[in-house]
Amino acid sequence: MGETQNNDEVFREKLDQLNDFEFNDKVAGVFDDMVNRSVPYYDEMQRMTSELVKDFAKKDSLIYDLGCSTGTTMILMDKTVNPEIKFVGIDDSEEMLGKCREKLSRFNLHREIDLKIADLTENVPVENASVVTMVLVLQFIRPIHRLEIVRKIYEGMNKGGAFILIEKILTEEKSFNRSFIDYYYEFKRRNNYSELEISQKREALENVLIPYKLSENLNMLKEAGFEETEVFFKWYNFAGIIAKKI
Repeated sequence: MGETQNNDEVFREKLDQLNDFEFNDKVAGVFDDMVNRSVPYYDEMQRMTSELVKDFAKKDSLIYDLGCSTGTTMILMDKTVNPEIKFVGIDDSEEMLGKCREKLSRFNLHREIDLKIADLTENVPVENASVVTMVLVLQFIRPIHRLEIVRKIYEGMNKGGAFILIEKILTEEKSFNRSFIDYYYEFKRRNNYSELEISQKREALENVLIPYKLSENLNMLKEAGFEETEVFFKWYNFAGIIAKKI
């Protein structure tokens, strides 16, 4: 993104007690480095998202980024989407929204952007939406809430609109799961994460990040109401899906 990033050293030292992973101030401060080194083809997934958004963005509608974190998705969408269309960024972490405000200010985007704090398990403030994006967010929400959240997203979207969902996933066949995970950790090693960092983060995420199979995500989208779905990206245990409201 053409900016200086603070290095992710959250799990670099041996921690006496490992708490569940959370998007606190420490994580928010290194998030961009963390996600770029932890998610394969992250920049490409974001670029693809911005391209797809352009195809469905409509004047007099809103574009929502749910779980907007530091604003990367909105910054890239800004390059492809008509500047008259308003963006709405929603996150449940005030620390993340603070970093998002700083980053959006640095990039000096010339469009109206509304940032809101909201817990999607309690409120899904989506209305008049031509596009909704969730990039690596739904996986952090308890499975019991996911279908209802996606259903509310569908209800808040205009006909012809698109929902873009990027998630970490499980394999359909268990026999492949171990290999895919091993290749994922090898990706992290190539990005200079130590064995200690990999193991401590894995343990911290164990009860927080709960992935579905790709088929489970597709079925959930259909059950929520989306009539058309398509996988636009897949790398081992990561996938991008676009769903359309007819």
